[in-house]
Amino acid sequence: MQTKSFRIDRYISKKRNINRRDVKLMLAQGRIIMNGETIRDVSTMVEEFDCVQCDGEVLQDKKPLYIMMNKPLGIVSATKDEQHKTVISLLNGYSVAVLESLHIVGRLDLNTSGLLLLTNDGYWSRRLMSPEEKVDKVYRVRLENALTREYISAFSEGMYFAFEDVMTRPAELEILSNKVARVTLFEGKYHQIKRMFGRFRNPVMALHRESIGNLILDEHLAPGQSRELSPEEVRSIAG
Repeated sequence: MQTKSFRIDRYISKKRNINRRDVKLMLAQGRIIMNGETIRDVSTMVEEFDCVQCDGEVLQDKKPLYIMMNKPLGIVSATKDEQHKTVISLLNGYSVAVLESLHIVGRLDLNTSGLLLLTNDGYWSRRLMSPEEKVDKVYRVRLENALTREYISAFSEGMYFAFEDVMTRPAELEILSNKVARVTLFEGKYHQIKRMFGRFRNPVMALHRESIGNLILDEHLAPGQSRELSPEEVRSIAG
């Protein structure tokens, strides 16, 4: 998901289907306004969420949107799917255009529940999911068999996955009860938690994401419910 950025003469030329020389004249005449200010510099860059007007016509006024959802079981983390109901279908009160602009940040499996984020801000989601940022993801895991302290050291050392020829980053495991653990990951490889417990031949019976970075799933959201993040929450998780 790449952030869209264009020089203003190219942007106006494409939007209005006019020559760039004509755009330069319009800039000189003060006919182009961006974010409430008259733009005259041809090298000005138009970003994804800038409000752009030309001769009073609004060419772009896209607002960034950040949504927290309590994903229920049996719902697929996708914008479209031919077999299963998607998380997008659970969102209410948004136009089709807005829904089509959203993408999912850190997908959850069909049978995994909990904190899911959706946004139309590609730069924000890339930062959030980048391994270099080391944003932690915390999961509550219920297992078929009892846990031992051996799990803690194995997770903290990382595990080698031969299929991809990769070593996982060290993960944190806290034993909450005989068959329940809290796992903190700093990456998100394919079915990572299930595969790590698979090393102990201990099937995962339930998996629920509790938090991403500083953002904890809102306890007031029932499964399937969602709400928009506050500006403070957006900054705290990937500022």
